Amino acid sequence: MSSGLQGINLYLIGMMGAGKTTAGQLIAKHLGYGFLDTDRVIVQVAGKSINQIFAESGEAAFRQLESQVLSEVCAYTKLTIATGGGIITSAKNWSYLHHGLTVWFDVPPELLYKRLLDDSSRPLLKDADPLGKLRSLLEQRRPLYAQADLRVTIDEEKTPAEIAQEVIELIPSVLKE
Repeated sequence: MSSGLQGINLYLIGMMGAGKTTAGQLIAKHLGYGFLDTDRVIVQVAGKSINQIFAESGEAAFRQLESQVLSEVCAYTKLTIATGGGIITSAKNWSYLHHGLTVWFDVPPELLYKRLLDDSSRPLLKDADPLGKLRSLLEQRRPLYAQADLRVTIDEEKTPAEIAQEVIELIPSVLKE
């Protein structure tokens, strides 16, 4: 399988709570690829949590750091990369994402809300109506996510292993001979 990819990176995009990190690690293992989570790299580079970055410097500073990390990560090959939910909002980031294969983890906002209910590490959900915020973000981002090479629709029944297997089975459908 990974020989068909010829070492190109796999970029997992989708909303926060979509399961990109969990399924991404399984995909990477199956492909014999390394795994990276851009949010984790940002935390390491900045030496502070994403909440701290948002609180101290704002979302724009976070997005700038996110683009910088993505530009550096895309220089490598044979990686499965879980990206932050908003990484697709920058046209510059798409120029990096297009160097690899993008997979959209499409999850309904109600399921995202259920998964993120007890997660206080998401600055964009510090809102009086977190479900409404998720719906609004998804509505804004949907046309951007839809530019992905592959789309995997996720429901409550799908396990991370099943999601990973579906991605692996879909990859050949978009590879050029």
